[in-house]
Amino acid sequence: MTTSSTATRILDHGDGRGLQAVLLDMDGTMVDTEDFWWQAETSLFAELGHELDEADRAHVVGGPMSRVMDYLVARTGVDIAPADLGVLVGQRFVDLLADGVPLMPGAERLLNTLAAHGIPAALVSASQRHVIDIVLRSLGAERFAFTIGGDEVARTKPFPDPYLEAARRLGAEPARCVVIEDTPTGVRAGEAAGCPVIAVPSVAPIEPAPGRLVLSSLERVDLDLLRSLVTSRV
Repeated sequence: MTTSSTATRILDHGDGRGLQAVLLDMDGTMVDTEDFWWQAETSLFAELGHELDEADRAHVVGGPMSRVMDYLVARTGVDIAPADLGVLVGQRFVDLLADGVPLMPGAERLLNTLAAHGIPAALVSASQRHVIDIVLRSLGAERFAFTIGGDEVARTKPFPDPYLEAARRLGAEPARCVVIEDTPTGVRAGEAAGCPVIAVPSVAPIEPAPGRLVLSSLERVDLDLLRSLVTSRV
């Protein structure tokens, strides 16, 4: 979706050597879907005779689906192939999205701020393309330069590939793209790509670290903060 003209617009941006783009996770960061995923997983496994607990939730939050299903099969011993189990969980999750998806507090304001100042935003998710397309009905596809799904890169989070691909498409330097994530898995991906990271934990706790800012809400993210994270690194 992004073209060379988009990259040119970014590189010509008035921030000079500063902020070029903001790369945003989806589930639990921009939209409040983590509870939907957990509901889909717990309800399905309850029907299969297994009760999942909060310790399991800490393991599965943040995806990707293949890792989550591998964990749940090993944890419960269900006699279902992980890929088939992923289809069942995914369909149940999609059914829960039928009435729309609530945005996280501060998400709409942040997107409006970026648009008003010409800062490109990309949605970089571990979710699969068909799930992203459903969620975009609530988020608004027009708010993003493009979106990347976990099934559209060779290696998804916690590997850096999705964020490196986003920076490449934008013609931007990773060190000048701020990543916003809600899970340890996503934070690792952003940091491995060389991006400054803002963590807004949704389920699993995330500790502060060099190059990583931990906040309680997207409502605390503004343009001055985003710019300061890049200025301190370039």
